Amino acid sequence: MHFTLQKRNKTWMPAINLSIVGLMVYIMACPASSMDVLVHNRINVLNGTMVKIQCIFTSCYKVDVNKFAMNWTYQENTNETEEMFMTYKKGMMPMRTDRFSDRVQFVGNLEKNDLSITLSDVQLSDEGVYNCYVRNPPDRIQGHGIINMFVVTELPPPRDSTIAVAIGASVGGALALLILSMVVVKCIRRHKKQELISDEQKMEEEGKLDAEGGTEEGTKKL
Repeated sequence: MHFTLQKRNKTWMPAINLSIVGLMVYIMACPASSMDVLVHNRINVLNGTMVKIQCIFTSCYKVDVNKFAMNWTYQENTNETEEMFMTYKKGMMPMRTDRFSDRVQFVGNLEKNDLSITLSDVQLSDEGVYNCYVRNPPDRIQGHGIINMFVVTELPPPRDSTIAVAIGASVGGALALLILSMVVVKCIRRHKKQELISDEQKMEEEGKLDAEGGTEEGTKKL
């Protein structure tokens, strides 16, 4: 599934566990007003199932439950009016609507900056744009995550990895055979070179012996 990060009025990526050092660096580098909202910018949901719609935010400031505010809204498309179905003002308040009735539940954790919700018994009419708005004073910028949800009546068939495995095995086998052939050819060439050097050394030694033998015969005649 694809993730994106949108700063302030943009979408996001999943929550990241920061080390203590990384968190300290983030806090030190954090500007006076900064907020990121992390969401899946596109999700496909099977009709009749339950889906978790994630929304996680990062901020330089700890959440103050007396000042923190959040809204979830729905649009049939980006040109339509937004319909609020959940809000937070000193407490999470699901708003019963004709569209969702009681099918929406808050499953996030404010202490972990998680504002995720679930939507049960997804209907074809639930397809559309879901907006997660976040305000965390003293951040002056309102965070905004946008999720485009598409409802399908059947999931695409799983990818057949057999062909990929077979191709990978064939390529790997061919590559191994090529490397083996190169090694064999190299060894044969090296062996022939050694034999050639040995023959040359042998001929050189025989030449020296012949020369020495001729010298001895000449000495005897004298």
